[in-house]
This record gives sequence, structure tokens and C-alpha cells, in this order.
Amino acid sequence: MQNKLVKAQEALGNLTVEGTAGGGAVRVTMNGHRELRDIYISPEAVDPEDVETLQEMITGAFNDASKKAQDLSETKLGGLTGGMN
Repeated sequence: MQNKLVKAQEALGNLTVEGTAGGGAVRVTMNGHRELRDIYISPEAVDPEDVETLQEMITGAFNDASKKAQDLSETKLGGLTGGMN
């Protein structure tokens, strides 16, 4: 059982999720361990007069990816942990 859990946790590191904001203008890629792997910012999203909106989009995309990574982890490990955190 513990061996299966370790293998499932290792596999999470190889799986990725993507969070988006601004209609895809900002995309964040994260692995199943919630480690940031990539960030994409469309040139159209960069407005020197409105940096606050870009900051909000980055935060939104990161939070979206983090939630998806958490859901992925719960899906992959949930059956092995019996609902334990």
C-alpha cells in the first residue's frame, strides 16, 4: 500500500495542469505537486498604463492552476489514502 502511494505521488510530479485568466492571455502551467513549471503572458496583456490588471490575471491564472493541481492530487491519491490528508 505504501509503495503504491509513493509511486502515485511520484507520478503527480510528471502530470501538469494549466490555469488561465483573461481569456487565455495569461496561462500558468503547474505539476501535480503544485510547482510552477511555465508562465505565458500574451503581449496584448501587457499595458504599461495598467499593470494592476496584469497582476490580477497572473494571480487568477496561478490560483486556477493550483486548484486544478489540488483536484488532480485528490483524484490520484484519494483512493489510496482513504480520504486522509
